[in-house]
Amino acid sequence: MSDDAAAFHAFFERHHVELSRLACLLTGEAAVADDLAADALTEVWRHWSRVQTADDPVAYARGIVTNLTRHWVRRRVRERRGLLGLNLLAGTRGSPDPDVPAVLDVRSALRRLPHRRRVCVVLRYAFDLSEREVAQVLGISVGAVKSQTSRGARQLAELLGPHEASRFDGWEAAR
Repeated sequence: MSDDAAAFHAFFERHHVELSRLACLLTGEAAVADDLAADALTEVWRHWSRVQTADDPVAYARGIVTNLTRHWVRRRVRERRGLLGLNLLAGTRGSPDPDVPAVLDVRSALRRLPHRRRVCVVLRYAFDLSEREVAQVLGISVGAVKSQTSRGARQLAELLGPHEASRFDGWEAAR
């Protein structure tokens, strides 16, 4: 095995689960998460010479995952709009009352956040990245990370309601 292949294999083994978990938290779909993580790692391999010399190769991989999940979510929204327009999803136009604590869990609340807020909240709190690291992953300013994280956390608290938010202790429930 070449040195590049061995280095990538070690990178894959160290970070595949983390990247899959990130994709799961961003999409809310465990079945899709492994596929997105695999697709991201395929892209990492395609650009391995550039990735391994980057300041933070994991940040590069996380950025790919966030982009892939954004595209997946957009595609899914377009498909759903098309089905709604054809009345093929009868009875799904009305959504359940978001204040019913029994219905909302952390994953469903995360799915309701706009993509950038969701990514900022997940990377900051679930992956414990600094604001600077999140900014690097997303290619945005630290100020944007601060505002998106703050808005996302506030929106999550509203979605979860005071009872559910107080019961939620850390990100373990979302993992």
